Amino acid sequence: MAAERTFDLTVAGQGIAIPCDVSGEGPDAFILPALSTISSRREMSELAHDLSRDHRCLVPDWPGFGARPRERVALNPDTFHDFLDSLIAAAPGPYAVGIAAGHAAGYLVAAARRHPGTFGRLVLVAPTWRGPLPTAMPDRAAWFPRIRRAVEAPVIGEALYRLNISPPIIGRMMKAHVYGDREAVTPAVVRAKHAITRQRNGRFGTAAFVTGGLDPVASRDAFLGLFGPGLPPVLVLRPEGAPRRSGAEMDALAESGLARAMRVPGALSPHEEHPAAVAAAIRAG
Repeated sequence: MAAERTFDLTVAGQGIAIPCDVSGEGPDAFILPALSTISSRREMSELAHDLSRDHRCLVPDWPGFGARPRERVALNPDTFHDFLDSLIAAAPGPYAVGIAAGHAAGYLVAAARRHPGTFGRLVLVAPTWRGPLPTAMPDRAAWFPRIRRAVEAPVIGEALYRLNISPPIIGRMMKAHVYGDREAVTPAVVRAKHAITRQRNGRFGTAAFVTGGLDPVASRDAFLGLFGPGLPPVLVLRPEGAPRRSGAEMDALAESGLARAMRVPGALSPHEEHPAAVAAAIRAG
């Protein structure tokens, strides 16, 4: 059973309280959930439970995300880099392994470079660097800031947000690219995900993420440039059912020679859909 610990941090000049789940005994593991409309630290609970048999796991929520009322902070890459610096200062490890899912991957790699010796190795689960709209419509970039401002606007923004996070839409999204097995997207799973989206100030994190405002880099070359000498060993867990465009970015990293790669089942959230297989790959890697 995980215990909750709250870290009082200063991030981008603002004091915020960040809840973390702590479980297990053994070498420390630092586990970052993905960044998305339906993400929270709870998506890592089964993976952390498995790893807690031989690791002491620390799983934080990201600022502005999680199954809780959200603090209002500037949602941009600088804030997220500063957050990891502050959290590592408060809980310095060292960590036998740092694990990051989805968009958290680039932030973890950058933090490992800023804090040499903090992580013994890195595991990136279905790593991504480009938000949903930039991935789906790269030729419409000029529209993305306008969409973000519309969702962030008072009154109309909340209405737009609610239209796009209804349970049927969440279910379709999860079946399309979050889970590999459509039958695993049960009504109970959708209800739990919908509850995450209904937290106070939830629309701000979604607006930032979906429009690319939290992309840690702006290109594949820049993403690959995060890797290389000076980092601990890096393992990429590439889901077999990853969407075509996201999967191509994972394959580019694997083929670059800058990281080792292993296949796991699932789509963009294998750590949640197949936690035992992901834990076994982490141990084997």
